[in-house]
Amino acid sequence: MLHWLLQADTWLFFIINKTLANPVFDLLMPIITNDKIFRLPILLIWIVLIIFGGKRGRIVAFLILLTILLSDQLSSFVVKPLFARIRPCNVLSGVRLLVPCSGSYSFTSSHATNLFAAAGLFANFYRKGKWYFFGYAALVAYSRPYVGVHYPLDVIGGALLGLISAQVILILYKKVLTSALPGWFQLERPAVKIEESVPVTNRSSSDANEKI
Repeated sequence: MLHWLLQADTWLFFIINKTLANPVFDLLMPIITNDKIFRLPILLIWIVLIIFGGKRGRIVAFLILLTILLSDQLSSFVVKPLFARIRPCNVLSGVRLLVPCSGSYSFTSSHATNLFAAAGLFANFYRKGKWYFFGYAALVAYSRPYVGVHYPLDVIGGALLGLISAQVILILYKKVLTSALPGWFQLERPAVKIEESVPVTNRSSSDANEKI
C-alpha cells in the first residue's frame, strides 16, 4: 500500500512539474514560491493589525506568532526528521527545477504547513476573507511541486499539519487565554437587537377598537 502511494505521488509530481508546465507558470511560480519576497509585506500587514486592527487585530497578531512558531517547529524539527524523505529534486531524474534545491528533508513542506496554519487562524477571525486566505495558501502549495522541490504528498501533509496547528492555538486561545486574561483576549460579542413587539392583548384591543 505504501509503495503504491509513493508511486502515485511520484506520478502526480511529474504531472504537475512537467505535463502541466507552461511559460506563464514558469514565470510566476518561482516568484510565488519565494517566501523572501513576501516577508516585508507580511511584516507590514502584521504591524497594520496591531495599529489599526483594534482589539481583534492585536489578538490575531499575537496568535499568529504562536501559530507559525508551532507549525514551523513541528514541520522542521519533528515531522521532517521523523520521515526523512529526500526531496524529488535530489533523487529523481528529469525534474524541471526552477529554484535552487534544498538539502533539507521533503515531508512536510514548511511553506504549506505555515501558510495553511496562518489561513486557518485568520479564517477563524475574519470569516469573509477565508477564500482569499486558503486560496493563497493553496497557490503557494501548488507552486512547490511545480518548481520541483516537493512531492504533492508533502504539501498535502503540510496543509493538514498547518490546520492542526491552527486548531491547537485556537483551543489554547478559547479555553485558556480568554479565561485567564479576559481583559486582553476576550472579544465582546455584538449586542443582539431585540425588536419591540406589540403585546397580543394590546393588538387585540386595537383591532377591536377599529371594528367599532
